[in-house]
Amino acid sequence: MNHSVPDFDVAIIGGGPAGSSMAGYLAKSGLKCVVFEGEMFPREHVGESLVPSSTRILRDLDFLPKMEEGGFPRKYGAAWTAASGHKAYTHSFHHMDFDGLHANSGVDIRFEEREKDTGQKYTWHVDRGKFDLMLLQHANELGAEVYQGVRVSGVDFDADPGFASVKYRIGKKEMSSSCRIAVDASGRNTLIGNQKKWKSQDPMFNQYAIHTWFENYDRTAMAYKEGMNNFIFIHFLPISNTWVWQIPITESVTSVGVVTQKENFVGSKQGREEFFWGSIKTRAEFYEALRKGRQMRPFKHEGDYSYAMKQIADDRLMMIGDAARFVDPIFSTGVSIALTCSQLGHEDILQAFETGNFKRSAFKNYETQLKRGVKNWYNFIRVYYRLNVLFTAFVGDPRYRVDVIKLLQGDVYDEEEPAVLTKMRNIVSAVEKNPNHYWHNLLGNLTAKHFAEVGEAMV
Repeated sequence: MNHSVPDFDVAIIGGGPAGSSMAGYLAKSGLKCVVFEGEMFPREHVGESLVPSSTRILRDLDFLPKMEEGGFPRKYGAAWTAASGHKAYTHSFHHMDFDGLHANSGVDIRFEEREKDTGQKYTWHVDRGKFDLMLLQHANELGAEVYQGVRVSGVDFDADPGFASVKYRIGKKEMSSSCRIAVDASGRNTLIGNQKKWKSQDPMFNQYAIHTWFENYDRTAMAYKEGMNNFIFIHFLPISNTWVWQIPITESVTSVGVVTQKENFVGSKQGREEFFWGSIKTRAEFYEALRKGRQMRPFKHEGDYSYAMKQIADDRLMMIGDAARFVDPIFSTGVSIALTCSQLGHEDILQAFETGNFKRSAFKNYETQLKRGVKNWYNFIRVYYRLNVLFTAFVGDPRYRVDVIKLLQGDVYDEEEPAVLTKMRNIVSAVEKNPNHYWHNLLGNLTAKHFAEVGEAMV
């Protein structure tokens, strides 16, 4: 069939943070857009901590008052802890020109150290069920049509010249809606990536997470300073490439998840509960404190971590959020990348409607900026896993601290490679090449091929 006018200007597949924020931006700008969400909100979802760069997008969407009304715990900073005596934290840092830095079992950052660049000294931890529902409802209030419980089966870009046709089912009836542009925000379901066979698994990261919520866990049990009750904590375990997140959800509820290489879990031949508690037990003080809390939910797992797409845009198509790329979640990047995709991508979409150009070339700015930012995230994570002690040194050194905080706050899209990241990469390279280097025996094996540029062609 051929329509002179499509049903919608833009059809968005998925109502998570990427889809709902994109819908909000476009509806505010006067475009007729629709969101098809396969599930009924609220629904449980992992990825419960924001970074400060998200604040700008939420402000753009006039959503900050609702964040405050929602009562989400404020997140003032982040901390990383290691087991007592862990080799990466027991060395003097007078080598490598880090004079005066004293190693300890933890490092932390506070967002107020860069408050002027983000507008406020805190961001939030969120119950994703509540947060995602609120953001989707907000997009609807701004003018976007929203259909929940409607799962898209595919998009036809060829049958109707000039439009894309979104296919879905309502009850037993097969239906379709036409649009000028389709936006894939389907998350890790990666609808279009699978349809077009663009998806490629990351050859380096193959994470597996087991997580649940606990009530009345004492969050000060692992704090080594005052005022860290509502920080996000990353606790490293003395197990290869394995760590734990600790994220406040409410005043009394905490999300806890063990992240490991999938081969560690499979090789253990244990169930999820057994593996979770066995891993936690390697940090005795954490184990004892967590056992005093009450587990609120069954254990859930997350796999299929870290993948990329061969391309993230095409004629009449833009892919955003996890549908475009997913990287290791150690720096809470998921929601931030999703929201940033909408911030960057909606500008190209508006321009496309102004010019009438809906070819892939119309989305070049979005592709360029997103690839640059995600590549910086990816390189930061790879350097981090290769030499944890270097991250500790840079966070503690006043020459580099603010620049590292800038990375951790999610501001990674403006520069081809931030100078502080280049400095870290150069130091890792020097350590790798010198077997007699003071830090050589601290090198991790997960990203050992970092400088072979594994994944360089990936988004």
